[in-house]
Amino acid sequence: MGLENLITQVCVQTAVYWGTPVDDGYGGKTFADPVELKCRWENTTQKILNANGEETVSRAWVLLLEDVEELGWLFLGDLDDLDSAEEADPMSADGAYEIQRFEKTPAIRSTTQFTRVAYL
Repeated sequence: MGLENLITQVCVQTAVYWGTPVDDGYGGKTFADPVELKCRWENTTQKILNANGEETVSRAWVLLLEDVEELGWLFLGDLDDLDSAEEADPMSADGAYEIQRFEKTPAIRSTTQFTRVAYL
């Protein structure tokens, strides 16, 4: 069994993902439409280096099948769990967290299979 098959088997949860926000020109942020991704979400606290190289505490790590962007947001659940305001702005959704770091590591002896982990 390849690494990709194993990761697919353990990624049985659903998360909602919003890509990196853009400045709206008025001091706020706008987000692209959220999408659902398969994942394995582990609530655990650990020290990490964030996107700026600063030490911070991550409250969860999320194993993913797809790439995500640092400073994007993740929410454990389905789009149906969010109201329209939360879909438009993940910062208003209880349980949505900013991606502080994203790591994509190739499998041993592979250029096509990767392990993808987001730290929140």
